Amino acid sequence: MVHKLKLEELNRIDVETFKTVKKIPLVVVLDNIRSMHNVGATFRTADAFLVQEIILCGITPQPPHREIHKAALGATESVDWSHEPDINTAIHHLKSQGFEVVGIEQTTNSRMITDFSVDPSKKYAVVLGNEVEGISDEALNHIDSFIEIPQLGTKHSLNVSVCGGIVMWEFAKIWQ
Repeated sequence: MVHKLKLEELNRIDVETFKTVKKIPLVVVLDNIRSMHNVGATFRTADAFLVQEIILCGITPQPPHREIHKAALGATESVDWSHEPDINTAIHHLKSQGFEVVGIEQTTNSRMITDFSVDPSKKYAVVLGNEVEGISDEALNHIDSFIEIPQLGTKHSLNVSVCGGIVMWEFAKIWQ
């Protein structure tokens, strides 16, 4: 008979073990995200896929905060994160560490995510922009490439945390 697994049957690692396991070479950069729910959901997804770090830029809310914690369910304790007020400083720092910076944005030269090949020998940073304005205009020319998620319905965008989840999985599955 089929049954849902209980928490103890899932064999999840604890926070201390999470801190020591090898992470995938992916950093998620949140550029001026307004919603604490979106920030928390991004942390939770980053935990699920062993993302290396989250960088919170600009006005993006920072833990600890009750509203972030509601969506993160403790992932703010497991996932490494930092705050950088200026998105371009964050991008330049990542590039100096050898990361390829990929913006998740609909631009004149973006490619569909289905046409983007993740190179497992590289390190990547993905930039997710503001819920209304997208990635900051001043950051666009500092980003190496852009990908977008195909959308077949009437809406022109996805919720940023949903978009982040799709993108994190597309990158994470290469290293699984």
